[in-house]
Amino acid sequence: MQDNLHNLFEDFLSYLKFEKRYAAHTLIAYSTDLSGFIDFVKKEYGQVAATDISHLHIRNWLATLKGDGLGAKTMNRKISCLKTFFKYLLKTGCIDKSPMAKVISPKTGKKLPVFMKETETATLLSMLTSSTEDWKSFNAKIIITLLYATGMRISELIQLKENQVDAGLQRIKVYGKGSKERVIPINSKMVTMIDEYRQLKKKEFEALPDTLLVTEKGKKIYPKYAYLLVQQTLSKATTLEQKSPHVLRHSFATHLMNHGADLNAVKELLGHSSLAATQVYTHNTIEKLKAVHQSAHPKS
Repeated sequence: MQDNLHNLFEDFLSYLKFEKRYAAHTLIAYSTDLSGFIDFVKKEYGQVAATDISHLHIRNWLATLKGDGLGAKTMNRKISCLKTFFKYLLKTGCIDKSPMAKVISPKTGKKLPVFMKETETATLLSMLTSSTEDWKSFNAKIIITLLYATGMRISELIQLKENQVDAGLQRIKVYGKGSKERVIPINSKMVTMIDEYRQLKKKEFEALPDTLLVTEKGKKIYPKYAYLLVQQTLSKATTLEQKSPHVLRHSFATHLMNHGADLNAVKELLGHSSLAATQVYTHNTIEKLKAVHQSAHPKS
């Protein structure tokens, strides 16, 4: 029955939230994709039990989405959502086999990460050092410096609490996707900057939140605030079209790789679950080696 499918959908979301501890935005994405599929099945086929869902239902849904102009990357995200859902139904004994076995994901072209040149990041960081006249400019300095120095995601930085920073051991404990914990080392300059920020925050605001970073009003920073601050500051230092916080994460990883960092170490620092996600940064290293080879080798 359709109610059965809907109830399983609700159980699945509760499982992701309370057992897997997925982040709020990830839960929204799963809910949107899965409810879209369930609505399609109801509209096209009427009442269908979870045990009766086949690869044909899924292929027809994907064909409809493709007809609506959805790209391969978005389609793959929706397929991944369904795979997780039916894997959960298998695990809980609601179905005997997954219909996803006969569903093939569309191929996507590899998109190379956008990153800043090392000369651009040097200009950016020196520019930030001399621009801390007010709280907003100090926020720009610490947010951008932390993002580039640690490779953190902007969501991880926003959630960062004071007690996650260990000044003595010079490291930051970060909780990434699925609340997965990792530790990122920081240098003494970064420790000093964070300590200075803490002291100023203590002087400036009476009611202090548990989070490390706050706005000019002493409230916890939020995604739009941080995003715009990064975008506005990067506009002064780079001509790249993309000026999002993720550019700093990409720059962190690329610069590490260019200086000979081990791929597995970069994977751990970024909090990637698989090495495949980190391997995209090797492309830039290879391109650099090619340039060196062409300029230096007598037979190139």
